Amino acid sequence: MPRQILPEERLHPAIRAFVGGWQSDIVDTVQSVVATNSVVVIGMGWNPFCKRARRTLQAAGVPHQYLEYGNYASDWRRRNALKLWTGWPTFPMVFVRGQLVGGSQDLDKLVASGELKQLLRDGPG
Repeated sequence: MPRQILPEERLHPAIRAFVGGWQSDIVDTVQSVVATNSVVVIGMGWNPFCKRARRTLQAAGVPHQYLEYGNYASDWRRRNALKLWTGWPTFPMVFVRGQLVGGSQDLDKLVASGELKQLLRDGPG
């Protein structure tokens, strides 16, 4: 099923610039880091799944870049911009060679199946 997103032409012209630029600094930063690193974990403090994803990568011997934005009590608006950009509803967000592969449980499956090493070697499909 294709991802649903409200087409730009369905936004009133007076709000298009606001919507397009809302929290764009965090999205720009993440895009830049994802473009220049093989594995990136976007996380937040106090979240055990973010820690789990990082431990999984460390145990697999996979170097990664980690970006942390706030915790349950802070920076939710900035994190929300990342959720809107990716369509992924939770943290962590794990990127492998520029492709969002999901969260901690999805990463566990990729490691267990050997697909993570394949993605790192060959790139996304």
